[in-house]
Amino acid sequence: HVQLVESGGGSVQAGGSLRLSCAASGRTYSKWCMGWFRQVPGKEREGLATIDSNGYTRYTDSVKGRFTISKDNAKNTLYLQMDSLKPEDTAMYYCAADPRLPLTATIPSAWWYDYWGQGTQVTVS
Repeated sequence: HVQLVESGGGSVQAGGSLRLSCAASGRTYSKWCMGWFRQVPGKEREGLATIDSNGYTRYTDSVKGRFTISKDNAKNTLYLQMDSLKPEDTAMYYCAADPRLPLTATIPSAWWYDYWGQGTQVTVS
């Protein structure tokens, strides 16, 4: 079955960097669309970045230029390099995966993704 496991979260000072990883198992994910989301209590899950099977990436404006999504198909692992972190980046971060190709040029909404990891906490102070 599909399993996504995030890691790499933690506490960092403003201006610092973290790299999140999402280890995927149960399928070959090179043809899948994968993305990163974050959520703070009381708010909706926010889409941050997506990379599809063609390698096309999409970013939300708030992280453009600071975050970079990538994946290693050989390792079935998705990454999110986060630089110049700000306190407002504090949230639970989730990876998501779906076997379809998005038909939109923007980040697919959370409801579009079929599979989710359990999340990893990022705290920026």
